[in-house]
Parts: sequence; structure tokens; C-alpha cells
Amino acid sequence: MTAFEALFAEYWPHVAFALSLIIGALAAIHAAMTKTDVRAAIGWVGVIMLSPFFGALLYIIAGINRTRKDQISQQRDASLRDYAEVDLPPLADVTPYSAPQFASLRTLGDRVSHFVLHQDNHVQMLTGGDQTYPAMINAIDNACRSIALQTYIFDNDAEGQKIAQALARAKDRGVEIRVLIDAVGAKYSRPPITRLLKKLGIKTALFMTNPLGMRMPYANLRSHRKILVIDGKIGFTGGMNIREAFVKGDDGRPPARDTHFRFEGPIVQQLMTVFAHDWKFTTREALPYETWCAEEWTPPQPTVPARSIRSGPDRSLGSNHSMLLGALAVAQHHVRIQSPYFLPDATLLGAINTAARRGIRVDIVIPGKNNLRLVNYAMMAQIDQVIKSGCNVWVCQGSFNHSKLITIDGAWSYVGSSNLDPRSLRLNFELDIEIYSHDIALQISSIIDDEINNSEPLTLSKLSGLPFAKKLRNKVIWLASPYL
Repeated sequence: MTAFEALFAEYWPHVAFALSLIIGALAAIHAAMTKTDVRAAIGWVGVIMLSPFFGALLYIIAGINRTRKDQISQQRDASLRDYAEVDLPPLADVTPYSAPQFASLRTLGDRVSHFVLHQDNHVQMLTGGDQTYPAMINAIDNACRSIALQTYIFDNDAEGQKIAQALARAKDRGVEIRVLIDAVGAKYSRPPITRLLKKLGIKTALFMTNPLGMRMPYANLRSHRKILVIDGKIGFTGGMNIREAFVKGDDGRPPARDTHFRFEGPIVQQLMTVFAHDWKFTTREALPYETWCAEEWTPPQPTVPARSIRSGPDRSLGSNHSMLLGALAVAQHHVRIQSPYFLPDATLLGAINTAARRGIRVDIVIPGKNNLRLVNYAMMAQIDQVIKSGCNVWVCQGSFNHSKLITIDGAWSYVGSSNLDPRSLRLNFELDIEIYSHDIALQISSIIDDEINNSEPLTLSKLSGLPFAKKLRNKVIWLASPYL
């Protein structure tokens, strides 16, 4: 043994301790200097101080927002500008389509979104996989020029394979195809669908993989968007992943439920812009406008004003959060919210409670059977706050419902991929649609009201009647709600 080895053997605990302090100090300084939410900064600094080495490692994996760095944000913004807006005038007045109070909300959308609010969008609501997946496959089978598909989960099951085979048929016809799947979502099934897609010769990429050279995806910064664009003319988006659990099984089991939307009109180019933006960020391949966008639209009637709201941990951070706060601020009569994961942050929670205290009727529908047990525990730890303020909370019976739906005053709707939880509001890349239309709001309100009719009210007495052990469990899980 050399003198150095002998010295290290004797003093390695001191070296390790000093190294952990240095690493911990650097991580704590980074958290304090870069976090914009004081609670997040305090939380991370506390974790790092309690365990300088492992806390710093956890912070490196889950706490650093790499995407908001100026260079990457500018790169993402530049690719977004590659697709110019359609040459149509923006809608000046939403009052004829909704109500006077939504004029200020349209102004908010102008400042929050990268997109212009256009009329002439046809919207078709699709409920469940039994409606959505056949509609998607039919559109794919009729594609002539291009298909862009982006999703969080694309399972390698019966439904996933049907869509993969439809894509293969389109490829054989000479259609250009790009498929973008989130790196975490791709791991929900084994073997992953990516193997089949690549075997079929379909260009496929995974969003956000291999940070710091390690063979693991980012814990955060997931792409939760769901987009399908056909020939630049037909678009699908909403809350649905691609999974056979959302279709009726041969054994008669009730499927999980969800809501998706089919669009025609100018908004389809907005969907394609978001996809092209994410595809270029992931693969560095620019998709030519001539192949992937349509220059003319002849959408069927009726048409409505609609606009995409993209959000994520880059320069669009908080776009969905701002739109929801604005909508709650202008509400005058009735707010309907359906969310599978209802964990709003303190600001959004305050806006919901303030709406109820102003005398606005607020109905919140959550699933009785949740596919994420820990999230459900956290929800139960926080839900009493809205009940105390006068909101009506309804626990829906039946199979799990993954729908994300909001209507305000029967005139404005907000649909898409965002959940009302910290992950969707700050950590994920999401895509939502705001729609100014009495008819669409009526359709969505009817779906939510049907859920309410099949629900049980959640009351403070029911929550107080839970055993102490369950209350404590819920509160402990609730402490981790920003990262559930």
C-alpha cells in the first residue's frame, strides 16, 4: 500500500464528508438562485441540507429545470416561429359566441398564447376509446400526404398495434409519418411500441432521454401532449393516451373513460406547429411547411372560435395556469371542473375558493376509482379546502374517468391534456384548447352533469369520519404532491 492509499484509507470519511458538504452547498446555492417559487426553493434547500450528498443527487435528477435555460428556450422559440400563423385576421369580438365577460379573457389569451384566436374551427367531441381510436384510424387510413402523432403513452397492446398497423398502411401509400412519444410514457408497456414502429419503418423519436449521459429519462419535464394531425387538415387532441384500457373489453369489463376532440380549421395548423416545434427540439429535423400544413380549410358547419394554449417548463411556463386564473376571475354564474387529479396549487386553489365565495356555483368532479393511488391520497388531504369555501365536490362512481374538462358560465370551455396538479401546471409540456361557444360548452356541461348524477357528494363530515391513520397517510403523501 502506498503512502497516498494509506492516507486515503485513514481519512476517507473526512474526505467524503467534506465532498458532500461542497456538493450540497453548490446544489443549495443553485436552488436558492434559480427557483422562482419560494416554497420550492425552501423545500429543495431543506432536502439538500438534511442529506447533502443524496439530496443534491435528487435535486440534480428532479429539481433542475434544464429546459428553461436561455439557449434551449431560444432554440424552442425559434423552431416555433418556423411555422407562421395562417393568413387570417384574428377574431376581434368573442361576445357573439360566448358572453361579454369573456372579452377580457380573450385579451389574456392573446398575451399568454403564441397563437391567434380564429373563427372557422369545427369541433367534434369524442367520448372514450370506442369512439376516439376508430376515428383516429379512419383519419390515418385516409391520409394522403402527412401524419404527425405525439402522445405521452402509446402502449404495445391491441389498440396500440391497430394504430401502428394503420400507420404502416399509410407509409406503404407514401405518406410522410413522424411519431413522437415521451421517453417515460414509452416505458408503460413491455416491449415498448417503439420497437414495432421502427420495425415497420416508421420514423419514431422519444422526447427527453438520457440526461447527463445516464441511461435514464428525466424525472420531470415530460411531454404530456396528445396530438394527431392528418395532412395538416384534421387534428385530434385532448386527454387520451393510446391504451386498450379505454375500450370495452371482450369480457364485458367497463372501460376507463376519457374525452378527446377532433378539429378542422385554422387550429389544426396550431396543433401542427406545436408538434413540429417538439419534433425539431427532439430530433433537430425541421418539417417543411408545404408537406405538413394545409393552405386552405373548408371545415363543416358549425364553426367556433378556438385557440391552442401550449404550456411547459420553458418560456411558456404557466400559460395554462394563467388561463385558468383568468377564467375563474371572469366567471359569473357556474364553474364546472372535471379532473382525475385535482391538486391545484395555493394560487389556483385560492381562485377557485374566491369564485365560490362570490356566489358562483362551483362543481368539481373527481373519480371514485383513481388509477394513481398516491395522487388520490393527496387529493383527499387537500379537498376539504374547497368544500369549506362552498364548492360542490362530487365523487364519481363507476370506472375511472381520465377526462380533463372545464366550462365557465355555459359559454367558454377549456379542454386538453392538463391536469389540475403541480406536474401539469409547472413540470410537464401540455397542450390545451380554449373554445368560445355555447354549443360546445353545453355538450361538455352535459357530460359533467351526467357524471354528477352518477356521483356521491363529498362532505366535510365524510372526510372527518376517516380513521386517523388514513388522515395521517393522506397528509404525508400530500407533502410530496408537487412531484406526484
